[in-house]
Amino acid sequence: MDKEKLQEIIDKYDTESGKLLGILEDIQRTEGYLPKDSLIYVSKHLNVPLSKLYSLATFYSFFNLQPVGKHIITVCMGTACHVKGAPHILETIEELLGISPGETTSNGKFMLTTSDKQFTVNTARCFGACSMAPVIRVDGKIYGYNTPKKVAEILKKYGWRGK
Repeated sequence: MDKEKLQEIIDKYDTESGKLLGILEDIQRTEGYLPKDSLIYVSKHLNVPLSKLYSLATFYSFFNLQPVGKHIITVCMGTACHVKGAPHILETIEELLGISPGETTSNGKFMLTTSDKQFTVNTARCFGACSMAPVIRVDGKIYGYNTPKKVAEILKKYGWRGK
């Protein structure tokens, strides 16, 4: 992000209450994630330790420190989903999208993005939709009672064309 745009975001917040979170949210809304160079700029300009910005970015699950795809797929790994096959659903999604299993980001979050930047896959602890296990969420929409075949049909709705 260019420095002029970053400065515009910073100047928008003139009160201390929620300033840092607001700035980080605006950067992520603009860029899709929080680039390291943007965090360094904010740190220097506001005289806030970079470690504090990273602390906020890694504490709140909605922040990303690396680019994400156009569509975000989250697989619930709560107890009910796990017991009813969520690990197999995750493996199926990884296989269908052609992404390597088991990778994590630098802040320990599980997150995989396809090379074409169309899909990012991550996991969550629980969606609170246990009665529909196993559950996935795509761009905020919940899909329950998943099977490998159903997952392929869901992905097609979001532009996946298969292997």
